[in-house]
Amino acid sequence: MSSDVRNRSREHAVVIPIYSEGVSGPTRVPIPAGEGGLRHGSVLFCEEVTTLDRQFFQRGPWGDKVGDDVMTAVLRAVRRALGEVLPEG
Repeated sequence: MSSDVRNRSREHAVVIPIYSEGVSGPTRVPIPAGEGGLRHGSVLFCEEVTTLDRQFFQRGPWGDKVGDDVMTAVLRAVRRALGEVLPEG
């Protein structure tokens, strides 16, 4: 989730856990198969923002970047998880 610039200058990257199954909700974003290189449709659990040590990514990206529409949905879901009241849309 964190920007490439931030990731290069810090010891940890900010990430959103992704699960192969999960109930949809205001803090969860479905992501279709193919998006970001995923083989199967999955769900991003945006209420579980965490960090991973940068060494975890030494081999390079685990998949392609996701589209702007997915990142917009993720940012809205994270804001909701932090307690911000947002209109639907």
